[in-house]
Amino acid sequence: MITGAELSASIDKLLVLRKEIWQAFLDTFIMLGISTTVAILIGGLFGIFLFLSSDRQFLQNKTLYAVLGGITNFMRAFPFVILMIAMSPFTKAIVGTGIGPIAASLVLAIAGSFYFARLVEQNLREVPRGIIEATESMGARPFTIIKVLLNEARSGLVLSVTILCISLLSFSAAAGMIGGGGLGDLAIRYGYYRYQTEVMVFIVIMLSIMVIGIQALGNWVATRLDKR
Repeated sequence: MITGAELSASIDKLLVLRKEIWQAFLDTFIMLGISTTVAILIGGLFGIFLFLSSDRQFLQNKTLYAVLGGITNFMRAFPFVILMIAMSPFTKAIVGTGIGPIAASLVLAIAGSFYFARLVEQNLREVPRGIIEATESMGARPFTIIKVLLNEARSGLVLSVTILCISLLSFSAAAGMIGGGGLGDLAIRYGYYRYQTEVMVFIVIMLSIMVIGIQALGNWVATRLDKR
């Protein structure tokens, strides 16, 4: 049972760290923003090609699909912390350092891209085949067909982006273990190494609130876009 004095002491410790907590929150926001944007762009294109090169699609190519699928599966299976260490030389060459939120953003973007690619492929597979055939029968060009596919799958794609954001938020916390910055880094430095449990608990609460908020927003947007 926590006494009033202990609670007051914990609050005082958090107030002392308020500037660092705010900076860690901003670093996490930067990592999440950059990595999610890049992952949506790269992973979205990758997922579209995965779908279009699969069986019964107008770019059907078993070899291409096998290659793209193999790359996607390999990168998805790569442990994030190991990926961040392995990509350290690359991030140093790009941003001049292998640590910090910007460096972590690059690794997060790579990890998220292949994760999102599979989600996009699955969303496009859920579009009724009849819609694609009807679009093709009207002589639509490939780009128009892709637009129709994305429009029909928009609700599912929004939920996939939501899942991506939450996953990258979790990865960004793990990035703190190896100098990625953000809330995870703060939790490790103060909550784990300095035994300040209140810092760890507070950051867990912050991350939980962020996850709940992201999921609620994603659900709301998806519901608005779902015309079924």
